[in-house]
Amino acid sequence: MAKADDTASDEKPKGGMVKMLLGAVLLLAIGAGGAYGAFAAGFIGESGESGPDLPEFVRKGESDPYAIASDSNDDGPVVYGDGGSEYRTAYYSFEDTFTSNLADSPALIQVDLAVSTRRDGRVLGWVKNHELAIRSAILIQLAATPEADIYDVEGKEALSQRLTDSINAVLEEKEGFGGIEAVHFKGLLVQ
Repeated sequence: MAKADDTASDEKPKGGMVKMLLGAVLLLAIGAGGAYGAFAAGFIGESGESGPDLPEFVRKGESDPYAIASDSNDDGPVVYGDGGSEYRTAYYSFEDTFTSNLADSPALIQVDLAVSTRRDGRVLGWVKNHELAIRSAILIQLAATPEADIYDVEGKEALSQRLTDSINAVLEEKEGFGGIEAVHFKGLLVQ
């Protein structure tokens, strides 16, 4: 009988030890998850670090620390109205037109485009720097556009949104941040 009592007493510590080990692993996992969450939220980490240096919105009347040089004559300071957005909008016009065939059609489309952002000049500087890759992405979208989409407002708006998304995809790939809010048609011709 003594052996039966010894065996029973040996099993209890093993079961208790397994439970303690599982509890310790569970507590470590919870602690690691909490630490990761606090790091990701910015509560812990490098002191004074607010995250990556991304383009910021520029308020009307404030100077843009990253403004790109303008090729046009300066007509003086811009005077903004009191209404609308609190942020200024900056534009970049592509110098050359875009010409492409349309999807499943013998028609050609020719467009003059500009882009806009309310963020600092780094975004437009990136557009200028990566214009070749952006032109390629735009031409791909134009070639995928059915001719019928060009003739109504909804189709043009959808094309503008697709072009915006394509440009931002190029910028995100090259610079890690998009920032283009809209593509604007300066001219559009279908032949």
